[in-house]
Amino acid sequence: MNRRRTLSIATALLAVSLAGCNPQLADEGDAKPSATTSPASAAPSGAAGGGPVEGGLPLSDAIAKLPEGVEKRDGYERDSFRHWVDEDGDGCQTRAEVLIEEATTKPEQGERCALTGGVWVSYYDEVEVTEAKKLDIDHMIPLAEAWDSGAYRWTAERREAYANDLGAERSLVAVTAKTNRSKSDRDPVNWLPPTEAAHCLYAADWTATKLRWELSADAKERAALVKLADACPDTTVQYKLAR
Repeated sequence: MNRRRTLSIATALLAVSLAGCNPQLADEGDAKPSATTSPASAAPSGAAGGGPVEGGLPLSDAIAKLPEGVEKRDGYERDSFRHWVDEDGDGCQTRAEVLIEEATTKPEQGERCALTGGVWVSYYDEVEVTEAKKLDIDHMIPLAEAWDSGAYRWTAERREAYANDLGAERSLVAVTAKTNRSKSDRDPVNWLPPTEAAHCLYAADWTATKLRWELSADAKERAALVKLADACPDTTVQYKLAR
């Protein structure tokens, strides 16, 4: 399995990349019911190993590469995406793998990968968390949004791969349950992290994940991302196409 870099390393990279920008609770922990409404710097976003352009694309150029499409919710069921699997057979499901890799202070691993101790920082709201059960693992592109944007055409195997994507360090992020559930299945038109300083990174992560999985963006979503890009001129996006 491709392993994600720790949050401490990612944070160090963020400061370099965007100096000029300022604009198992298990399944329950990632529950995102359908919604009907809405760090001070960012890094190149996407899979370790870089994207199709060395050094990354400017955020605005990356947004321009997003396929255009009309969202389709028909037939969506959360169970269409099998998630929190033990992909590499080491006893730790995807949720635990993300928590281990993103911890600023590593938790202890007990039987069946039970985690105790540890410290995390939720970048959506800059909250430090010392109990894993208070964190949700957020799918950067919510499962419903992924379905709407093209995953409805995928095989069950590809949807499972998407829901457990450890091959890109920002596809899944550990954040406070409060912010994850506030986000629900909303796109950047209707939801952004409560910490304004996180907006550039969030826009890059969102765009990189859509490009990685070749998911489309509708007109309103694209317009919201372009507006964010205008406030984030130094943000770059790296991504690697998912297999």
